[in-house]
Amino acid sequence: MKKTAFNEFHKNLGAKMVSFAGYEMPIEYSGINNEHITVRNGAGVFDVSHMGEFWVKGPNALELVQKVTSNDASNLQIGQAQYSCLPNGKGGIVDDLLVYRYDVEKYLLVVNAANIDKDWAWVNEQNTMGAELENASDEISQLAIQGPKATAILQKLTDINLSEIEYYTFTIGAFAGAEEVIISNTGYTGSGGFELYIYNKDAEKVWKAIFEAGAEEGILPIGLAARDTLRLEKGFCLYGNDIDDTTSPIEAGLGWITKFNEQNNFIDKEYLLKQKEEGVSKRLRGFVLEDRGIPRKDYEIVNENDEVIGRVTSGTMSPMLQKGIGMGYINKGFTKFDTEIFIKVRNRKLKAKVVKLPFV
Repeated sequence: MKKTAFNEFHKNLGAKMVSFAGYEMPIEYSGINNEHITVRNGAGVFDVSHMGEFWVKGPNALELVQKVTSNDASNLQIGQAQYSCLPNGKGGIVDDLLVYRYDVEKYLLVVNAANIDKDWAWVNEQNTMGAELENASDEISQLAIQGPKATAILQKLTDINLSEIEYYTFTIGAFAGAEEVIISNTGYTGSGGFELYIYNKDAEKVWKAIFEAGAEEGILPIGLAARDTLRLEKGFCLYGNDIDDTTSPIEAGLGWITKFNEQNNFIDKEYLLKQKEEGVSKRLRGFVLEDRGIPRKDYEIVNENDEVIGRVTSGTMSPMLQKGIGMGYINKGFTKFDTEIFIKVRNRKLKAKVVKLPFV
């Protein structure tokens, strides 16, 4: 198993460690609910160094990015980022990712940890225009400091005015004694905060500086389990659950990152445009349980006649709502908001309602 630069810190803090995407990662420290609420009300630190980072450089960099991603990167200014996906040529999704415009001819693709090898092979296979590619995944550490108190804590460690870094923008500069740190505001929790991309050699001092700066505000390390409950409350997709090689961005409600303008000739454009125009047979929807229970991945979704109309892709007990919440693909005819559906939990049919995302 691979280890991030923060592995010993996690163990010294008593984290429960698990194998995740080939890495030994912390799943929880003080408990999922406590960690979740800390991020919603204060500030927490996630080690997300297992994520993948690919540089795309040179005069043909934009051409490759436009080919492999569904969003329109030609609109990005230097210092802007966008959420996008990699269509797989068969109507599905290779991965979802972030695209950063770092310089005139330089882009950073940030991909999911479990898909690094698959994504790297895919992007190289599509690189018929000769863009320069570099897989920097093993050289970069990444921390996500999330929560309403994150900005004030991190501001103690840099001269950069963090309040000027708007949502889905980033800057590069000195942070906690480290140079050339990418400070990004994209967030996967919906509670505000920043992501720091740092060289591995600077990882230890940055980690220590953040926890010293945040001690008075009660900053805590947060594991992957609370990261999952936080993102689900905000209705953010998780690759491998809510989207994968068999789901299209249109079915997944990601039409907003699928741009069909003239300058955007991405893989699967015609197929996905047809889906958008003609409609799809199922859609990813959020739901809240009205009966007591916890929905889990792959539970059946049924109608009042016990006929299967869908499948749960993500589910949990919401720490903020104290209700079971989830997402799943639901057949056409049952996707309108406020539609009554049922989740099959063992032999029981739990009543639920289709709702608009986010949950909180």
